[in-house]
Formats: sequence, structure tokens, C-alpha cells
Amino acid sequence: MKYILILIFIISCASKEKRYVPSFDGELTQFDYPYDVQTYKFSSQNQKLKMAYGDLGDHESKKVAVLLHGKNFSGYYWEQIANDLVDKGYRVIIPDQVGFGKSSKPSYYQYSFQQLALNTFSLLDDLQVEKFTLVGHSMGGMLAVHMTNMSSRVNRLILVNPIGLEDYLNYVEYKDTDIFYKNELAQTVDTFRDYQKKHYYDGQWSEKYERLLTPFKGWRNGPDWELVAWNNALTYSPIFTNPIRPELARLQVETHLILGTRDRTAPGAGWMKPGINKKLGQYNKLGAEIKKLNPRKITVIEIEDLGHMPQFEDYERFSSHFFSLF
Repeated sequence: MKYILILIFIISCASKEKRYVPSFDGELTQFDYPYDVQTYKFSSQNQKLKMAYGDLGDHESKKVAVLLHGKNFSGYYWEQIANDLVDKGYRVIIPDQVGFGKSSKPSYYQYSFQQLALNTFSLLDDLQVEKFTLVGHSMGGMLAVHMTNMSSRVNRLILVNPIGLEDYLNYVEYKDTDIFYKNELAQTVDTFRDYQKKHYYDGQWSEKYERLLTPFKGWRNGPDWELVAWNNALTYSPIFTNPIRPELARLQVETHLILGTRDRTAPGAGWMKPGINKKLGQYNKLGAEIKKLNPRKITVIEIEDLGHMPQFEDYERFSSHFFSLF
């Protein structure tokens, strides 16, 4: 009887642990990143804001890499790449943009890639970083392209499955932010997981993908979900209104475009303009298109059978290409 009661207790504990859902505030105070997080305080658009960031490696190193996260994530997901860059002697800086991760979630903010670029340059000024290699994934790739053309400080640009390789408003209808806000509020852990499973991982799922959902789970169950959702909605605007194809054409620095060719990410594809039948997000074709825009400066590395998150789907294959550039 004693052993039966112990077994019941163990099963009960395991069941409770399985049912546990975290609760995080808007700045993920209760969620630990895999590196020490520091805070940069600054003023922007008539308010006091904070940018959270990681600063890894030797601060005296002349080799600096800045890593820019995508829209559905923040700096925490750069862990393995950052550690491997540190092993190569790099100082690695990983900012959370305003509206993301552990950074401020303002109730009002005019989001643009130019504004996010200014914020990031201000952080780098504070850290006394002048020249650096810039790496951007997904939406971070769009920001990285704008940053590169706004300054002479970027000495090399690496883009990993960036969105924006098509000018979306040429094909899709512009939508009010209220539409995005409504959609964000309706998101659940299951819908968020299903989207990523379908669009990022070709219908596959694993524990490492599930771990990346932890911040979303905590936000969705936390006290600041409406504010987080509002910022998620606001940050769609620059994706549509700050295109990068013209910026890619005028890049003057060494640029490497790494593409998982199975990717079909295409913001706005559900709102195609009448009479438009173009298939958006065909990453297996976009590399060649972008190369033609600026053949002197852009090289394209295609990785077949990987999607929007090649650095997570197959780190070994991805890293063999990525680290050959350093």
C-alpha cells in the first residue's frame, strides 16, 4: 500500500508539472536568457525606453558581431551561434529591439526600420562599438539591410532567410493595425505552434522547437498580454512600408544571403490584391532574383530541404556555411 501511495504521488507531481504554464510580464522578467542580460536606457519619441541586450565574449576584441532577431523571437534564440562566435574570438552583441523580448513595450510608438536602426546604433555608441559584422534573421534581416545603408559602420552583412525579399505591397492589400491586433489577441499556444510547425519546420516538431515557444507561453498566460499583442501588431507596419529590395540593390558592402530554400514565408499572402496570382515566398527562386539586383556585392548560399529556421532545423549543415564566412 505504501508503494502504491508513493507511485500515485509521483504520477500526480508529474501531471502537475506537465500542466504547468509559465506566466511572464511584458519584459520577460521571470524568463532567464542563456546569457547575462544588460539594459540600455534611452529616450525616443518623447518617452523613456529600455533595450535589453547580451554582450558576450572579449570586450577588447576588434572582431565584433551584432545579431538581430526575427519577429516571432528575441535575442535568446541566438545562443548556440553566439557561443560559437565567441569561441572564434568575437565579441557578440545581441539586442532585443523595442517591442520585443525583454525590451520596453510602449503603449504608443511609430515603428520603422529606420527608427529601430537608430536605437541600435545608439546602443552600439554606448558600448563604444564602431565597426562590426551584422547578422539578421527573418525580420531582423530587413532591419540589417536598412542599418547597413544608413551607416558606414557595417563591414559585412549576413542575412539568414530574411523576409522582405519581395515588395509585399505590390501584391497584397494594406491592412489597418487593428486587424493585426485582433489576430494577435486571438493567438493561442496551439495556433502559434501550428503556424511554426507548418511554415518553419515542414510539419515536423521537436523539443528544441517547443522550448523556443516558452516566452510566448508565458506572455499569453501573463498580465501584459494585451500590451505585448499590441506591440506585435504595431511591428507589422515596417514589414510592408519599409521595403528592402531597393536597399539590397544599392548595398556597398560584402553581403551573404543564406537561404533555406523550402521556406515559403510571405507576410500578407492571405490578402492578395484582386487579379494578382503571384505565389509569394518562393525562396527557392528568390535567391537568384536578389543576386541580379546587386551581383557585385551579394553572394547567395542555398541550403536545400531547410526552411525559415535553418539554424535550428539542421545546425550542422547551417553552421558549415555560416561560419565559413568568418
